[in-house]
This record gives sequence, C-alpha cells and structure tokens, in this order.
Amino acid sequence: MKLHFGAPMALLGLASMAWGAAASAEVTRATDDSFVSRHEVVVKASPKQVWLALISPATWWTSEHTWSGSAKNLTLVPQAGGCFCETIPEVDEPGRFTLEGSVEHMRVVQAYPESALRMVGNLGPLQSEPVTGVLTIAISKVDKGTRIVWEYNVGGPMRYEVPVISKAVDGVMGVQLAALAKPLVVVAMPSSSAAKPAAGPPAAAPAPPVAKPAIDPAAKPATLPAPKPAAATPAPATAPKPVAAPAAKPAAPKPEPKPAPKSPSVADVFGDLADEPPR
Repeated sequence: MKLHFGAPMALLGLASMAWGAAASAEVTRATDDSFVSRHEVVVKASPKQVWLALISPATWWTSEHTWSGSAKNLTLVPQAGGCFCETIPEVDEPGRFTLEGSVEHMRVVQAYPESALRMVGNLGPLQSEPVTGVLTIAISKVDKGTRIVWEYNVGGPMRYEVPVISKAVDGVMGVQLAALAKPLVVVAMPSSSAAKPAAGPPAAAPAPPVAKPAIDPAAKPATLPAPKPAAATPAPATAPKPVAAPAAKPAAPKPEPKPAPKSPSVADVFGDLADEPPR
C-alpha cells in the first residue's frame, strides 16, 4: 500500500531507513483505531538552542515530506492557536498560472519555551481521516546535554490498517526528529525499553514454626471438675430507677472549605514523557 505524506512524496514505509540508529523509537501502543509513536534522543545543544531550532521547521524538516516539495515554505508560530503551516507557491509559467495556496499541518495548543511544544493535527495521509493526532515534544536538561522526547498520539476511525499506518507514520516521525537532532549533535540514545520496578526493601524472613508438644497416646485425659450450678438471681427489693436520657452531643464543627486546585505545572503536564513509555 502506497501512503503519501505530500506531493511529491517518498513512501512512508521507506521513511524509517533514514532514521537508522539515531534515537530509540517504537510504536508503544496500538489498538483497532489508535496508536502512539514515541522517539527520543539526547543532543549536545542547550534547551534554548533546541527550542530555537524546533520552532524553525524550514531549517530542518525534510522537503520530501512536504506538499510543496520544499521545506522553505514551512512556518511555525509558537503560540497557542499558532499554525504549523506550509505555503503552496503560485505558479507563473507560459501556458500555466495558479494562485498561492496553503496547508495547515498542525495547530499549536501549548508552547512553553525551552520545555515543551504540543500541537494537534493529522499529518500526511491522516489528513483525510476523521482522527485526532496530538504531537508532544518535551525538552529537558540532562547530564549529557538536552533530551528531546517526540510522541505522536493518534486515535479515531480511519480507513488504514493500524499495523501498517502506525509503522509508516512512526518511520516519518523518526526521520523528522533525526533531521532536527543532527545539527544539534547527537550524544546519546536512551533505551525505549520499559522501566524496571524499583527494588523494595528485602522481605523479612518468615518466623520459624512453633513446635507443638508431642502427644503421649498412653496418657489418660485429664478429668475436668463438674461445673457448679449457677446461683439464683435475687429479686430486686425496690423498683429499678429510670435510666436518664443521654445529653445531646454538640454539633460537629463545619469543615473548612478546601483550597481551589492549583493549575498544572509543566512538570505535571509533560513529566510523563520524562519517564519510560507505558506498556
């Protein structure tokens, strides 16, 4: 099945060849109508340098994966509501004339400079399908430089077979992150395997069983004394006194109102991407 990301376009299925071993990558989750593609890499550049490169797709996005055939026609406005868009240039040739057009690849829903960029949109062949695609790019400082986590979460009804389209899209996502990371100098490739659970304290040794006394079969059972008859309860000399009703308890104090919930921080929203992918 041929899947095109634009016109002209290379096959999506071959896109992963350009990724090679530049970063860890995989489809971390897939259902009948959804999938998650995740890539990550550590580069030598600072978070500021990574951010400035990220919001300038014309300098690194691959031209093979554009509709116009040239990445120089791409722009990205790093503000909520901003567009990751592409201009389709007009054509003015003998015997042919067209007006300028445009393509919206994605729409920015959160831009946190030097930390995270989140956009919503259906890339490439997914543009014709009623699905929702959420691309989250998290940037964090690590010992060796800056870590970039690139996760594309797609869900909804589609006419493509998920096992096929997920691998194809995953390959193109890897190509784009490789293109972004190359001039920033790749220094490490974190493992994408699931994190092992932390080792807890050693379990306490089980208590030794209590030895039961041996029973001598020849011993006679002990004779128990006969129970004494219960003493008769004497009749009360006077009528019982009425029981006074308990005093009413004071009303419980009203609980103090709880403080309003705090707005989520960047760590709350994007901290999950700093961990290993869920299984």
